[in-house]
Amino acid sequence: MKTVRRRVFEIVDVPPGMGLDAFDVFIMVLIVLNAIAVALGTVESIASRCAQLFTWFERFSIGVFTVEYVLRVYSCTEYPNYRHPLSGRVRFIFTPLALVDLAAILPFYLPMLVVDLRFLRLFRLLRFIRLLKIVRYSDSLRILGNVIHRKKQELVMTAVVTAVFLFIASSVIYLVEKEAQPAQFSSIPAAMWWGVVTLTTIGYGDVYPVTTAGKVIGSLVAFLGIGLFALPAGIIASGLVQEAQKNGGSEVCPHCGKPLREPHD
Repeated sequence: MKTVRRRVFEIVDVPPGMGLDAFDVFIMVLIVLNAIAVALGTVESIASRCAQLFTWFERFSIGVFTVEYVLRVYSCTEYPNYRHPLSGRVRFIFTPLALVDLAAILPFYLPMLVVDLRFLRLFRLLRFIRLLKIVRYSDSLRILGNVIHRKKQELVMTAVVTAVFLFIASSVIYLVEKEAQPAQFSSIPAAMWWGVVTLTTIGYGDVYPVTTAGKVIGSLVAFLGIGLFALPAGIIASGLVQEAQKNGGSEVCPHCGKPLREPHD
């Protein structure tokens, strides 16, 4: 006979690859409605007319999310890795998804202890964190998270290389352009704004080189930026292919994506 804790665990937990039940769908809809409510709350005309509605919806959502969080902590000992009633729950509380659940309700409770209005506004903006709770109910987002975790070394290496190149490019353009444009390129940190905009190939046009040497350097940085920012996409795409092979149980061609034929004896 199932215990109460086991029944709670089966209701609030979503095993990977399993379908969503009514509770999961309810939580997902509530998360999306919260994101919409926060966005509409920034529209002054709507916020003034529907202030009481937003307040009651906020309280209802916080109540549901708080109960959900407490139930998850209560039933987490059903996981083999969190069997211990005390240390298991402590370790569970510090898992990434549990921290997201906690961060989703903290902005409501923390202002009760804080009187500084600047902090109150910050906590209200943090309500957008609730949207991250939807990761728990999406197999696709869970797979993407697994890929990023597995490829973190390659992604960190790419980020380090990009940061080093950004610093070098900003330093060189500062030395070349500082006399021609002392206001725009007053320092290396100021030149980094140009470096970021150029490396990402956005090109806002608010800051740009005017000297011949600066234009040549800018062209090189723009071309190299295309390749640098394609690297993370390639790393993640490779990881997604590997994840699909592992979950699908059959190998696929990395070029066309079609299943490879099984070898014959």
